Amino acid sequence: MPGTDDHKQTVREAFTEQAEAYARNSSITDSERIDRLVTVSGAGPRSRVLEVATGPGHVAFGFADVCEDVVGIDLTKAPLSIAAEQKRNRSVDNVEFLQGDAESVPCSDNSFDIVVCRFALHHLENPSDVLQQMTRVCRPGGTIAVEDLVVSEHTRRGNYQNEFERLRDPSHVRALPISDLLRTVAEQGIEVEDVRSGALIPEVETWLSNAETPESRAKTVREMIRKDEERDLSGTRPLRRDGDLYFVQRTATIVGRVLENTPETPNS
Repeated sequence: MPGTDDHKQTVREAFTEQAEAYARNSSITDSERIDRLVTVSGAGPRSRVLEVATGPGHVAFGFADVCEDVVGIDLTKAPLSIAAEQKRNRSVDNVEFLQGDAESVPCSDNSFDIVVCRFALHHLENPSDVLQQMTRVCRPGGTIAVEDLVVSEHTRRGNYQNEFERLRDPSHVRALPISDLLRTVAEQGIEVEDVRSGALIPEVETWLSNAETPESRAKTVREMIRKDEERDLSGTRPLRRDGDLYFVQRTATIVGRVLENTPETPNS
């Protein structure tokens, strides 16, 4: 079922407050990571691309450097304003930004060659609904590319990470284990053709600051990560560098092809 209005309002509030910090976040702006996503998607000069949950538009601009036409949509106005300002500053004319709901993409069926979504599915109550929309607007034989956080395959460990991620940012719903993410993608009639793992290694205080986490919750998050450092509770492998605390957020990039005839049930 579609995500609730209450959660969508939580997302709007979070990304309005975080818009400037999020747009500067090194894990979001990393040009090498963006270039890898563009490359693995098979984008070319004649590709028409949609980015779902574009935020400040960094990925959309990466595709615009290569592709003919790019559209970015996002639920929240504040990051779209940043994207629009960047478009003006860069004098880019082959990218368009629209406000829209990922669960009801305001685009026609079969209208894009490539549809991408990066670091957004864990903010959504029903990622399968968003993937269905991504598949709907992508032409048969076109490419779906998803990059997101992933958590441990062991339920208790994955839940531990998701708990401190939600305390840090209430718009976080649930990062999936990679097996669940793959299954969710395949269920939408996508033939998975490329799977790549990666990692982000945020410094805890900067990570908390970027989300403007209230101190009452930040204190709990710090304590959970310190316990994780001592007892290996989530698989995020907290570590110290020059006295500062870091941890590992695992990521996965999944690239697939939209099938013309959707199978009833993918192999389990």
